Amino acid sequence: MNTSKVWYVTGASQGLGLILVKKLLENGYRVAATSRDAHTLSQVVGLIDTDRFLPLAVDLNNLDCIDESIQQTLASFGRIDVVVNNAGYGMTSTIEETAEQDIRNIFNVNVLATINVVKSVMPVMRRQKSGYIINIGSVAGFVGAPGWSVYSATKAAVAAFSEVIALDVKEFGIRVTVVEPSGFRTGFLTQNSLALISSKIDGYEAVKNTQDRYLSLDGKQAGDPDRAAEIFMELAERSEPPVRLFLGNDAYNRASNKLTEMSESLEHWKPVTVGADFK
Repeated sequence: MNTSKVWYVTGASQGLGLILVKKLLENGYRVAATSRDAHTLSQVVGLIDTDRFLPLAVDLNNLDCIDESIQQTLASFGRIDVVVNNAGYGMTSTIEETAEQDIRNIFNVNVLATINVVKSVMPVMRRQKSGYIINIGSVAGFVGAPGWSVYSATKAAVAAFSEVIALDVKEFGIRVTVVEPSGFRTGFLTQNSLALISSKIDGYEAVKNTQDRYLSLDGKQAGDPDRAAEIFMELAERSEPPVRLFLGNDAYNRASNKLTEMSESLEHWKPVTVGADFK
């Protein structure tokens, strides 16, 4: 692997982001990593090596702050080869019990922050005529589950954005992948990464049952975050990585079933679909 590459990773103080940063540093890469608190980030990473590690305090809701972090990375390392938009969190709730501000907050972090990091780093990668962007989506953005409507909407937006950006920037030698994992043991189902709004409305049994089932899975998920980090490093070395990559056996099964259902529905409703055009 080309360990001279510079990685820029958001949401690096916990979960998959932290595991990835540690794995990158263990393998000799140079890494700029963002968190709301750079000191805490340095402590949890446990490596103070300014030649290879740059902890950055970044407010991902502030484009100027993102721009500044990109410039700090360039000042320290001279280039940016791989960006991993990992920052984000989950939300499970009924839609009628979810405050508008809570919806705006999760879209700001999961969607707008991803878009703004890409927007900020794109001039750098265009000048380099190279670069690789990994946006962390979720299988929930393709196959939803009761109670996850807002979260799924954010991850569907990340996937759609990634697919189109991949087309836009291909001519510059820039590659894009949206990774859509199922459950990994990253602490995603803990209070640090999940906004849980319990329903007080009678009914919504599917939502309540699904919430209970997911919360019972914390620490038991099938996905191995160390292996996920290794896969990211492998993807960065490929000349043609996939634009869309599901990660985990559960993600594969859910996506496969959804594609079968979509194909069957598409063909069943074909007369209506094509009948909408002018004769």
